[in-house]
Amino acid sequence: MIRVVAVISLLCLLVLVLYLPSVHPAQSFLAQLRTEHDTMTEFWGDAPASRILSRALSMQDSVREVTPVPSTSIAPPANALDSAVAHEMTSLNRRLFDNAYFRSIDALALLASYRLSTLLEWLPWLAAFCVAALVDGGAVRVLRSREFRQHDPELFAAFTCLAIVAACAAVVGFVVPVRLHPLVMPVVPLLMSLLLGRALANFHRRA
Repeated sequence: MIRVVAVISLLCLLVLVLYLPSVHPAQSFLAQLRTEHDTMTEFWGDAPASRILSRALSMQDSVREVTPVPSTSIAPPANALDSAVAHEMTSLNRRLFDNAYFRSIDALALLASYRLSTLLEWLPWLAAFCVAALVDGGAVRVLRSREFRQHDPELFAAFTCLAIVAACAAVVGFVVPVRLHPLVMPVVPLLMSLLLGRALANFHRRA
C-alpha cells in the first residue's frame, strides 16, 4: 500500500507542478513572491527577510548552474560551418526555451526557492521538537519490543502514507501562487516529524 500511495502521490505532484506554469504566467509567480517578501519583512524584520531572499536567489543561481538547458553564450565560431551550426543551435534553443511556459517554470522555481528558504529559516527553532518526536517514536518502539507487545503494521502503513501525502502537499504548497501565512511553513516539519514518529513507533520488522 505504501508503494502505491507513493507512486500515485508523486505522479499527481509531477502533473500538477508541470500544469501550473501553463495556466499561470510568470508575472503571477513574481507578484506572489513580492507579496510574500513584504509579508516576511513585516513578520521577521528587515534583516531576516533579506537573508531569506538572498538565500532563495543563491538557490536559484545554483539550479541554473546545473540545469541541462544549453547556454547561448558560446565561443566565437572558427569558420563559416561552425558559424552556421552555432546560429542554428541558438535559434533552436530560443524556440525551445525562450517562451512563456519556460519563463513561468523559472518563476515557479524562484517562488519555490523562496518558500524553501523561509522553511530553512524556521528549522533552527523547530529542530528540537522534530528530533524529540522521532526519538519518542523510537523509544515507544523499543519499549513495546521489550514488553513483547505486538507492533501494528496497519498503523505503520497508515502513518507512513500520511507522511508521504503530507510531503507531496508541502511541495505543492511551495509552488502554488496563492498567499500563504508566515506560520504555515513551520507546520510542515512539525507535521512530518509527528507522522514519522508515530510510524516509527509502530514499525514491525519481520524476522
